[in-house]
Amino acid sequence: MSNSSGFHILSRLRVAFGTFVAVEAEAPDESCAARAIGAAFEALATVDRLMHPTRIGSDLARLALCEPGGRVLLHPWTHDLLQLCVRLHRSSQGCFDPCLRSAAGRLADLELSEAPFARVRVPLHIDLGGIAKGFAVDRALDSLRIAGCIGGLVNAGGDLAAFGARTHRIVCRSAHGDAVVELRDAALATSEVGRPPASRPSEHQGHYHGVHGTPAARGAATVIAASAALADGLTKCLLLATAAERDRLLRLFDAREVPHQNATPSPRSKRLKSELSSNH
Repeated sequence: MSNSSGFHILSRLRVAFGTFVAVEAEAPDESCAARAIGAAFEALATVDRLMHPTRIGSDLARLALCEPGGRVLLHPWTHDLLQLCVRLHRSSQGCFDPCLRSAAGRLADLELSEAPFARVRVPLHIDLGGIAKGFAVDRALDSLRIAGCIGGLVNAGGDLAAFGARTHRIVCRSAHGDAVVELRDAALATSEVGRPPASRPSEHQGHYHGVHGTPAARGAATVIAASAALADGLTKCLLLATAAERDRLLRLFDAREVPHQNATPSPRSKRLKSELSSNH
């Protein structure tokens, strides 16, 4: 398909990260768009391989086996995302913490100063869940740019990012109402608690537990930010933080929240690219 300016728009749909992932590329010609989409899906697969919480050989599985005081060589992407996690952890005063209760360690027990190595002070089990999916969306979008696209969109069911001159109308669905946003050169993520366990991939146990292990209340949060990883991480913070903390975090990261409360349900779209379901 070509748009009014003569550029070709091509989209493909595959399953990844336990959901449907749609990649759309806008490029000078169809062959360029096809190559770009292939590279984008390769980037998504790489992040899934590196950051699966339990799969043998993944960076997170190797971290889980690391003895206190030991260190693990990480892929630069894994190291970068863990650095973002640490920043969110510190900025949220511990609200954001992807470490599971199956081990004693928390994110503060992870040392990342010897890049690309990670050192653990206490045994820890990390489940990056949605923020890893957001990071994968960001890397897939990078692949579209590198391949020569002038615009693109990646939608991974809860995490979405777009670049280029086009504005995308996004419907964010949750049990608390639908929110409709116009997105251009930005990323968006939605997270919701209180959903049945069957609605998220079985390997992801979630980390909605806050500073003292108190689980997040039922609710939904949608954030627009510069990257999908950042937007996703901030949704977890907003589900756990006080109103004052929510405002402070959004200002700190130059992000904004899209309200769901009392939102008016929108007609169901037939196009996946305009749907953004809640993230786990």
